[in-house]
Amino acid sequence: MTNSPYAPAAMLNPVVDFISHSVAQTQRIGARLGELLRPSDVILLEGDFGSGKTCLAQGIARGLGLGVLVNSPTFTLINEYPARDYGSRLTFYHIDVYRLSQPVPELLDLGIDDYLYGQGVCVVEWAERVVTLMPPDHLAIKLKFISETKRGIRMEPSGNRYVGLLHEFRKRAFGL
Repeated sequence: MTNSPYAPAAMLNPVVDFISHSVAQTQRIGARLGELLRPSDVILLEGDFGSGKTCLAQGIARGLGLGVLVNSPTFTLINEYPARDYGSRLTFYHIDVYRLSQPVPELLDLGIDDYLYGQGVCVVEWAERVVTLMPPDHLAIKLKFISETKRGIRMEPSGNRYVGLLHEFRKRAFGL
């Protein structure tokens, strides 16, 4: 990233902040993002109940080519969707840490590093509870309930890979 006065505004301010007006739009946003993801990408989802974390994860899965409905793994903690079994472009790991009473040691016991540093895409719901375990480079997405149909979505990249990812996402999703 450069501080040149000629650098694109998206590179100087890589945060993407907007409002989704429906569940379908949140899923489409996720699908656009999923189309851009590569092996070992880590997406951290934060937000209260009903803010749209699972809807966004469903869209990401669709963008990876998963042809099945993705549900939140609240009780199973981790849902794995191997690419070879689901015909998707990449393996999808969907992790939900909400129900863990001691999330950091419990995730370590589950071998979280195998997911975070594997060859699939890892999406973590309630990531704010385990931020110390997350890789330094990741894409944090903060969702906020605004109204019955509207959700605020803020995408914050950490690391050059994710700054570039959001730059491309912005071009494809908004033409900017």
